[in-house]
Amino acid sequence: MASDKELADFLKSVEKRAFKRASYAVRNDDAALDIVQDAMIRLTTSYADRPAAELPLVFQRILSNATMDWFRRQKVRNALFRNFSDFDGVDADGDFNILEALESSEHHSVQEGADDTVSRGQIMVLIDSEVEQLPGRQREAFLLRYWEELDVAETAAVMGCSEGSVKTHCSRAVHALAKALKLRGITL
Repeated sequence: MASDKELADFLKSVEKRAFKRASYAVRNDDAALDIVQDAMIRLTTSYADRPAAELPLVFQRILSNATMDWFRRQKVRNALFRNFSDFDGVDADGDFNILEALESSEHHSVQEGADDTVSRGQIMVLIDSEVEQLPGRQREAFLLRYWEELDVAETAAVMGCSEGSVKTHCSRAVHALAKALKLRGITL
């Protein structure tokens, strides 16, 4: 059984990545925040008795289910109502900053030049925009495997599909990203 501290530390460590994953899926930061909060509440109320080692996989599955629940609610809501705010443009303030993912670079002892920092930031923004363009299942598999660092079996369990499907989705995502970034002049 995970202690309260282990559970709190886990939630703190996963919050930004979970938010970004939900944001990619629903393309709405406010909805993504609600989805992540809902997933965290579900984890703490229903699965707090699980061992700490099981929390990452359980949370990823809960997050996937919460995202699907959001899409189901949107489908029903859109069938019944048309919200005037749907006609407004996309929110331009963008509270989430892709460079937050690079926080660990502050802890390096080597000083990075301003041009390197700007260049890296621009590349991260391009990568971020290309990941957003991936089809949903490819994006989910890619983020779970390479961002959340789940293995193929864990990713398959979270996505509710076979390991072969995970490998196919990941391969297609990697090839699509490589091709798109190469067209933009970025080789990694």
